Amino acid sequence: MATIKDVAKLAGVSISTVSLTLNQHPNVSPETRKKVWKAARELQYQPNGIAKDLKSVRTKTVGLVLSDLSGPFYSELIRGIQEVTTANGYDLVAMSAIGGSGSPARYIREKRTDGMIILAHDIDSHLISQAGREKFPIMVLDRKLESDHVFSVTVDNRKGAYEAGEHLIRSGYRKIAYLAGPNDSTDNAERFAGFKEAMESHGLEVTPKWYIQGGFTKQGGYRAVKLLAAQHILPEAFFAGNDEMAMGAMEALTELGIRVPADVAVVGFDDIELAAYMRPPLTTVRQPMFDMGYTAATLLFRLLDGDRSVRSVVLDTELIVRESCGSK
Repeated sequence: MATIKDVAKLAGVSISTVSLTLNQHPNVSPETRKKVWKAARELQYQPNGIAKDLKSVRTKTVGLVLSDLSGPFYSELIRGIQEVTTANGYDLVAMSAIGGSGSPARYIREKRTDGMIILAHDIDSHLISQAGREKFPIMVLDRKLESDHVFSVTVDNRKGAYEAGEHLIRSGYRKIAYLAGPNDSTDNAERFAGFKEAMESHGLEVTPKWYIQGGFTKQGGYRAVKLLAAQHILPEAFFAGNDEMAMGAMEALTELGIRVPADVAVVGFDDIELAAYMRPPLTTVRQPMFDMGYTAATLLFRLLDGDRSVRSVVLDTELIVRESCGSK
């Protein structure tokens, strides 16, 4: 069985660099990270893999890694997961993946729980694929991976974003900006693809000046709108990749004396609980957050019982039209 020394030798780096890379330390350069993961895959290196795979006693815990435990999107998701774990007599260990390193990476790499549920773009796909084992199944909620022991529950982001873009266009808007999530987020990529498809189907262009990074945070949406306003290039409407950015955008517009939707329309994605109570109420794309968590946890327990009949599930979305998009 390959050792960490073998990986270091093949990659041409030190043992400590291999350790930092496998733990997703941010100070490792992308080039070095790529070399280490390539060497690890070639050697089929697994930290503590065999010892962990041979364990006969379950921990009776499920690990949950989220991009940010404080975000309002996650409460319903966690509730859905907890309903299933509690019914099965398991504990749920939840942790944040901010920064992509530290405890979450160690939990995954060292298989400290019986299985994992992951919704965190910060966690490297190579780490997830390498860690999955028959006795350590992993459910991912934000991507699909080609791995024997990694399974997925996702939503139809592209369809939901297409419908949101289509609604704005049919409401009379032509100059529409996209508030984007992180560049390495599959959810963001799929939502932008759906929005772009809607624009192009009507002969409209997505201009670079109106693709603005907001990082999936309220603060990011707020800053993006203030930046555009300072340049005097506000669009007719904003489609935000999630509701938190939409909330930040609406706050910034209000401070600038710009009326929503009379002057600028805003549409979000997620349908978090606060969306219906904003002023004006937010038009958004609802994704079934509770169902996503419930389904992921249910499938994970089926995997722990040896049932691998379902590899992936795609849940539908629904456009929820409220007052923030108006019409021209």
